[in-house]
Amino acid sequence: MSVTVEQRDYYFPNRIVRILLLAMREVMGENGIHAILNTARLQYFIEHCPPPNFEPGMTFDEMGRLFEAIEGIYGIRGGQRIARRSGETCFKYGIEGFGGLIGFADFALRILPVTLRMRIGLEVLAEIFNRYTDHHVRLGESEDSFFFMTERCGFCWGRHSAAPSCALLEGLLQESLYWVSRGKHFSIEGISCIACGDAVGALRVDKTPLT
Repeated sequence: MSVTVEQRDYYFPNRIVRILLLAMREVMGENGIHAILNTARLQYFIEHCPPPNFEPGMTFDEMGRLFEAIEGIYGIRGGQRIARRSGETCFKYGIEGFGGLIGFADFALRILPVTLRMRIGLEVLAEIFNRYTDHHVRLGESEDSFFFMTERCGFCWGRHSAAPSCALLEGLLQESLYWVSRGKHFSIEGISCIACGDAVGALRVDKTPLT
């Protein structure tokens, strides 16, 4: 019998799960990541770091439990701080894992105007999520901002929150844009979140750098 869309699980591939777990281990330390995985009932990953391939590695339900465990142990503010730092660190491991796909590394691209580099960088990140995970990501743009919009989000899956829970994506976008802009920071704000009951999660990125 065929599996319907409603029945099937949504996944992150091993390669992305590996990047995330390595980043979290660097941010939280060995004891911290073990506590999170135990609390999330994901003990398997304590001894088994996923291989760098694109086979299914972690379901959206499991990923949602992982981030719920972070906030359960560290509190909402502490958990968001950990998630943001993990997102920033993910970029470093992502360069290693997706180096052939991140075209904005080319020198020819990095001498383009900052706003154009930002757009291309965000497009590449959206493409990675759409191609290699079961996320649905699209970009929006206004005169002064970009919008990174997630219509299906594994980080929020099964979670309920009174405030946007997009800190990992904030960190990932911040570090990516810092890199493509050659050292500039940008204001990034979560303006809606599926965990809050919104239909779409959205991060607003100011085009004008802070520094």
